[in-house]
Amino acid sequence: MTIGTFAQRSRLSLKALRLYDELGLLRPASVDSSSGYRYYSDDQVDRAWLISKLRRLDMPLERIARVLDLPVGEQVRQVTLYWKEVEGRLAVQRRLIAYLERHLEGRGDEMYEVKTRQVPAQQVLTIGRHIKVPHLEPFLMKAMGDLPTALEGTPARTDSHCFVIFHGEVSEDSDGPVEVCLPFAGDLEAPAGMDIRIEPAHQEAFTTITLEQCAYPTILEAYDAVHGFIRKEGLEPTGSPREVYFVEHTKVGPNDPFCDVAWPAAQARQDASADLPR
Repeated sequence: MTIGTFAQRSRLSLKALRLYDELGLLRPASVDSSSGYRYYSDDQVDRAWLISKLRRLDMPLERIARVLDLPVGEQVRQVTLYWKEVEGRLAVQRRLIAYLERHLEGRGDEMYEVKTRQVPAQQVLTIGRHIKVPHLEPFLMKAMGDLPTALEGTPARTDSHCFVIFHGEVSEDSDGPVEVCLPFAGDLEAPAGMDIRIEPAHQEAFTTITLEQCAYPTILEAYDAVHGFIRKEGLEPTGSPREVYFVEHTKVGPNDPFCDVAWPAAQARQDASADLPR
């Protein structure tokens, strides 16, 4: 059948059919070598129908291409998996809307008690990556397992949990970088893919949050509270913000203290010109 007839049968536009041909999702059954006319067969209607329905779910074309030629049972599994991901993103967006409402109405920071503390210099084993939001949690989980494992069979020892430094924004568009750090004592050569450095002594402002509050985007409120405290107290940031963990996430409930959101900060420096004689 001609492309026009097939478009009517499949309920796909001519533009969509040409695009799907270019991308290899739905090739014509034949193309006239002299005229360039595309012709389709009856048995391609089902494939066109599936593409149409998956696009209605906003499934990306490259993902549709992977689904099309799978066995039926695997197609069902992949569609279900995709929709669970969509629902997960929607849940995050709903929480983000609630966060924005509280922030814009000025009622977000009151639940967080912010304090300051002195942190001594620490020798740390680190793994750093440029990474965006979709891959952040798997990276953190893996790094937090790999760092303690790297100490096994060596003279090095640790009695600390990891902390994570965000040297840059992590979002859908920005990739950090992010550094996972494990304080340790003793001699150690950095394994491949890891580094050893000294995290300098500093003062930091911090607030303790629960496991539930650690979920994105709720955790943004804690960062806002710490940053607001720094400004209110006349301090200035002296390093990158971080999350300092003090318990395994599998050993706490959703309302139990889980980690500190912290930000190195010191007294703001006075303008040197103010001390000059006039």
